[in-house]
Amino acid sequence: MSRVFVASRALMAAGKSSSPSSPAASAAPKRGIQVPGPISPALRKFLGGSPSASRTDAMKKIWEHIKANNLQNPAKKREINCDEKLKSIFNGKDKVGMLEIAKLLSPHFLKSN
Repeated sequence: MSRVFVASRALMAAGKSSSPSSPAASAAPKRGIQVPGPISPALRKFLGGSPSASRTDAMKKIWEHIKANNLQNPAKKREINCDEKLKSIFNGKDKVGMLEIAKLLSPHFLKSN
């Protein structure tokens, strides 16, 4: 057996021992975009009144709204046709691109001191 296989076998064994079901992995603190923070009044209204939200939760709610109301352009899948509710958080734009959503959401997450 070559040294490469022996080394990879050792790495695989180490990976199995630190499985995500271990208690240390499930108790990991939220970081970065998962941490709830203060949000703007417009985004608060869109999300249902909570004074804080994480970026991931906001994106999930926006995509739920887009899918539920069939707002994705069927001809150009990367384009979202905004209804009045989305226009309130997307600066009144009629259409936004998928990659533009995160940029337009950024000002709605207020800096906490």
